[in-house]
Amino acid sequence: MKKGISYWSFENALDGSADITTAMRQAAQAGFEAIELALSPRGELTVEAERAECQRIAETAGEIGIEISSLASLMLWDVSPTDDDPGVRETAAKLTRAQIERAAWLGVDAILYIPGYVHVTFLPDTPVIPYDEVWDRALDALTELAPVAEDHGVSIGVENVGNMFLLSPLEMRDFIDLVGSPNVGAYVDVGNVVYTMGYPEQWLRILGERVVRIHWKDFKREVATLAGFCGLGEGDVDFPAVLAACEEIGYDGYVIAEMIPYAPGQLEGTSAAMDRRLGRT
Repeated sequence: MKKGISYWSFENALDGSADITTAMRQAAQAGFEAIELALSPRGELTVEAERAECQRIAETAGEIGIEISSLASLMLWDVSPTDDDPGVRETAAKLTRAQIERAAWLGVDAILYIPGYVHVTFLPDTPVIPYDEVWDRALDALTELAPVAEDHGVSIGVENVGNMFLLSPLEMRDFIDLVGSPNVGAYVDVGNVVYTMGYPEQWLRILGERVVRIHWKDFKREVATLAGFCGLGEGDVDFPAVLAACEEIGYDGYVIAEMIPYAPGQLEGTSAAMDRRLGRT
């Protein structure tokens, strides 16, 4: 497997303010083989970024000696694919089409996708939308986006997040299968699984070949709030079981640490923790 780090793990990166070249260089120096970049509301990589700028970033990554594993985005938390307003849903589709296009320009074959929400557990002011309506809207959105992803050679990785939606691996599996595209799969975040009271190794086994990418985080189950996210190895994610499940389903792609919020020294500590779990030390 290839060890990666999320751009969001760097200082001032959540809104795109962190310099991408600096982040890629720091990631490589810390021993990461890949970095997951993010489409952001500001900075170098936005929905307005041109092909030439994306290609420049990709060329710089090659010069530094680091791969770009995937392209994430936080913007669908604010502009949800399952919003009550059809105009907002269309804006979400436009943002995702831009994300897919820029991923292709970066030479990346997967994006992280937030499929909408019933309610956002960490944004209490968000509305509560009926689950069945969210299901239908999310399914419609991905059915329309799938051909775009196929045309660009990019896979959409639907992530399990704090959205009170797609709460089990069986449901995630069936949802993906209903979309019916080889370019729509699952982006499994092992820490988020524990946060929502599940077992990531079970998710991986059930989703099988549908797994597009994997985020590594850790979470203390007894805390049961966002405060439970912690350093790798400090929580209740059973990483040996996760690795065994990866081997069982034949997943040998990127495992990407997503360490939020930024903290000094976290980059190097996370790299070392991943090496220990991957048997590299």
